[in-house]
Amino acid sequence: MTDLAALDRRMRAWRHDLHAHPEFGFEEQRTARLVAEELRALGLEVAEGVGGTGVVGTLRRGASNRAIALRADMDALRITEATGAPYASTREGLMHACGHDGHTAMLLGAAHLLAAQEGLEGTVQFLFQPAEEWGRGAQAMLDDGLLTRFPFDEVYGLHNTPGLPIGHFATRAGPIMAAEDVFEITLQGQGGHASAPHLGAEVMVPACQLVLALQNIVARRLDPAETAVVSVTEIVTDGTRNALPGQARILGDARSFRPEVSARIEAEMRRIAEGTALQFGLSVDVRYGREFVATINDADATRAFAEAAGAVSTHVAADSAPISASEDFARFLAHVPGCFAFLGNGTASAPLHAANYDFNDKALLHGAQLYAAIARARLAPVTTR
Repeated sequence: MTDLAALDRRMRAWRHDLHAHPEFGFEEQRTARLVAEELRALGLEVAEGVGGTGVVGTLRRGASNRAIALRADMDALRITEATGAPYASTREGLMHACGHDGHTAMLLGAAHLLAAQEGLEGTVQFLFQPAEEWGRGAQAMLDDGLLTRFPFDEVYGLHNTPGLPIGHFATRAGPIMAAEDVFEITLQGQGGHASAPHLGAEVMVPACQLVLALQNIVARRLDPAETAVVSVTEIVTDGTRNALPGQARILGDARSFRPEVSARIEAEMRRIAEGTALQFGLSVDVRYGREFVATINDADATRAFAEAAGAVSTHVAADSAPISASEDFARFLAHVPGCFAFLGNGTASAPLHAANYDFNDKALLHGAQLYAAIARARLAPVTTR
């Protein structure tokens, strides 16, 4: 029987250590070493360097060829921390502002629980993924032969959610997180003196008009029943206080849940940008890329998750609303069925990606027990009569 209080203390210690030593995507060398050492100490098979800096721990029990995967992300963000915590980041300009330190600690805790578990029939693959924030880590692991080297039939993942109470879980079948597209529109004209705009072809006014026009894509060009967001996040020009710019770069992202909507957003954006350039006598270049695909939960796996979660919590929402944020876990779901879900980080938590955000240690044991419950449920011995 695992001492849960002792395990909770260990998870907090791991989490604080990881929080103090954040690493950016594909740079998680120290984090990966800590994970690998802990998994080996449990007697698991361990592979390092999967997809760059990913780690896979394999726990085999019984003779069944059934296999599931449990996934945590490990990377930090380029944000300067402002929590004031005693375990705050020791690396300037890097912090765990999304809780991946907690996710990693939770999955290590689940490995401890399951390594001591009797009665499992099958294999658990513990996936510690790099570079989730980039949206490239899952694909890197897949490209490195993840599914052939460490096969599994289903995959499950958790992410903490500020505002959701501790001990609460939420998920849904079907679309749960959006795809993210990124765009960069460059308007090119002729800059000049601020006192004589008529002598050039400045781009500031056209850029501002274009930003406003882009808001009409969702408001007027998409079916109101569709969920989508187009956000301009940055305008960069070559002007200064008394000089009109001759170039403006407009950057941002778009979120949606269906490829057809993504394609419509891109087409409308190109049309609007080209029309704006024509109106003001400018040239324009539109670059549109797709970073994250939508996260689509499998219905059967979601039911299995909800049932397993019900064994460890009385607060499980199995039909929560989808959100417009994006998650690299979606790449795994393109190959095998699975379920992605949220666990509460507390009602007083700062938002994700904020300089004062911190993962709530009180959520660690809930997450570890939930991961273990899924494995026990999906790899329970099959009885015959």
